[in-house]
Amino acid sequence: MTADEIRATLTICLLASFADGEKHDREREQIRQVAEGLAGDHQVNLPSLYQDVLLRRVQLADVQAQLTSAESRQLAYEMAVCVCEADGQTSAKEEAFLASLRQAWQSGGGSTMAATSAPTTPKTFERDAQTIAEAPLRAAAPEGAVPVAIGSGPVPHPAAVDTLPGEADQRRPSQLTAADMDSKILKASILNGAIELLPENLSTLAIIPLQMRLVYQIGQSYGYELDRGHITDLLAALGVGLTSQYLEQAGRKLLGGLLGKAGKGLLGGLGRQAVSSGMSFASTYALGHVANQYYAGGRQLSTDMLKNAYQHVMQDGRVLQERYLPQMQETARGLNTAKIMQMVRGA
Repeated sequence: MTADEIRATLTICLLASFADGEKHDREREQIRQVAEGLAGDHQVNLPSLYQDVLLRRVQLADVQAQLTSAESRQLAYEMAVCVCEADGQTSAKEEAFLASLRQAWQSGGGSTMAATSAPTTPKTFERDAQTIAEAPLRAAAPEGAVPVAIGSGPVPHPAAVDTLPGEADQRRPSQLTAADMDSKILKASILNGAIELLPENLSTLAIIPLQMRLVYQIGQSYGYELDRGHITDLLAALGVGLTSQYLEQAGRKLLGGLLGKAGKGLLGGLGRQAVSSGMSFASTYALGHVANQYYAGGRQLSTDMLKNAYQHVMQDGRVLQERYLPQMQETARGLNTAKIMQMVRGA
């Protein structure tokens, strides 16, 4: 893709992220931080694009005109769908935005998305994205769907935060031993790191519900029956936004030249760059260990303590992801979109 096409695609993603007009200030800030972070090593001025979208200085029709190939239009559309689905629900305003995106391209003459070499139509992609975004929390451990090699064994992590006064008396016994929990979190981290190596939009979207399922299973091991709203609130307390997380992961792949190139660059240099930049291994590792500390302690940690603990363990996860990159690559060789769809369905 040309620089103009990449810029247009990212602009459409930002337009999609604000399409419902109901973003919380916290989520706007997370998206702004993603834009600034993605701008670090690239020529695309994402902070400027973010301001243009936020202040409504850019129109969808003008951006669409910059996407001249059917393939770039399809990629941008798929990314917009994933942005709208990332939080597990698509509002009426987001549905209208996606409909206008489809209509403008299909009425503009020339090739449409359905006429490209991709095996899916827009409606099929929307259906699959919705299936992933609404993946059931109560399902089998996803790492069992594909062999996940952990080398010499899991790395135990010290307590993410100090024990609160009186906390020991409030702890509920886990159904898993400490070693089992460490292994579970590490396998989930390797799996999500492997998924990030794959170039398809649906694969990138799947990381979020698999992380949510890990948190659910950890809470369940301590006797807590959680729902999606509770887990979303916990992730928000940690500083993890669902929409902004997808934007960061997909944006780094797009800027690195990996996204949409199925079979090209998989497990190569671009794949390694995706892992080192997107850090799905590190974020899953941090989510797992902080969630374990939170539920083991009777859910007594404050928002500040949770956020600080998450950032602390994220740093350790960034160090470990390089160590486990070979296992991520090995795991990725056994993955494809169909298998990932099975995992998120709980099959």
